Amino acid sequence: MNNRIIASLDIGSNFVRAIVCEKDEDGVLQIVGTGVRPSTGLRKGVVVNIEATVRAVEGAIEDAEMMSGIEVTDCWIGIGGNHINGLNSRGVGAITRKKRDTGEREISQEDIEKVIESARAVVLPTDRQILEVIPQSYIVDDQKGIRNPLDMIGVRLECDVHIITCTVTGVQNLSKCVNRAGFRVNEIILQTLAAGKVVLTQDEMDLGVVLVDLGGGTTDVLVYSEGTPYSTFTIPAGGIQVTSDISIIKNISIENAEKIKIDAGCCWDSMLDDDDESVIVPGVGGRAPIPIPKSQILTIIKPRMEEIFSMVKQHLDTLNLPRPLGGGVVLCGGGAQLAGAVDLANYVLKLPARLGAPIPTQNIGGLVEEYRTPAYATAIGLALEGEKRLATDVQERGSDLRQGEKKNIPIFGKLRSWLKEEFF
Repeated sequence: MNNRIIASLDIGSNFVRAIVCEKDEDGVLQIVGTGVRPSTGLRKGVVVNIEATVRAVEGAIEDAEMMSGIEVTDCWIGIGGNHINGLNSRGVGAITRKKRDTGEREISQEDIEKVIESARAVVLPTDRQILEVIPQSYIVDDQKGIRNPLDMIGVRLECDVHIITCTVTGVQNLSKCVNRAGFRVNEIILQTLAAGKVVLTQDEMDLGVVLVDLGGGTTDVLVYSEGTPYSTFTIPAGGIQVTSDISIIKNISIENAEKIKIDAGCCWDSMLDDDDESVIVPGVGGRAPIPIPKSQILTIIKPRMEEIFSMVKQHLDTLNLPRPLGGGVVLCGGGAQLAGAVDLANYVLKLPARLGAPIPTQNIGGLVEEYRTPAYATAIGLALEGEKRLATDVQERGSDLRQGEKKNIPIFGKLRSWLKEEFF
């Protein structure tokens, strides 16, 4: 696929969503096609059925291709679920390069890369791998809170980073599903990191904010502090558990329970109508339809949602945050669309909460108005993050090629490595 086409794939436990974007003449991504299919091959964010996941991926991308009229060959993939974990680390290094005229030690890009590499040298179990390494801030000779130390004068450089890890098999199985569907994986990106790009404001990230992605099988949480990710964790419960509760307590099918949750579900008492209408559910085995009052549905849904937010709060209370979470809580994902979810999050977490739909920006257009919902936050964020990383890679490779020409050294080795990395 050429650089003007960006495709993203949000593979969740309930749905697989695909988005195809095309760059216009001004370099703005325009959403030209979307596709969504039910997902039955994942459990708590982990692939448990290869064939079912392959079919869902094929169907979602085919729908997006039909809408856009563009053939997709590769895509940016989101990953989340119970196997994702985050930790903070610090790297330390000496500044070696001296300026010829003054003899002062000046921080170069190479020094920054070395100290980040030092920070990522953490011991991990053999079944886990590093997914992302995100610099938080730098320290130059005990001067803290530096965002970009390039070209500063100093002797000692330190870097605090947030490292996101996942299981090796989780990445391999996800990649295998996409490859078997006939598409190449550009890169696998943390879903909450991508969603945060489009639902959070810079002010919220600077003040400190909690992004809660209410998915089908899990609830993924990313905490920002002072503008950068500080903590990543997952709650092993989501929308599927809410649906299951309704199904078990009311003795109805999962399909009918899901429909009730979407059409009449609520988890905040004051949002119920005074007349307490009933929802008519088809009877099982030809039996007469069953009326279920909305108040009974609330008594089933609210405890489970309250439990999920309580588990989020318990984890937040263990964090040693440098400052209070002034940016509050932002909810995204399909579960965030449940009536009363924002009010319940505000009550349980004791923080101001809002619904996190993609924020209007100058970087994306097209069908974005139609899909500006919490459910599509991850897919749109993946497209924007993929475009950003692709542009960065092209810029860095161009710089490497120019440096090779200046030094009059062969560049074919670098080119061969890049081709091998990208296409094989």
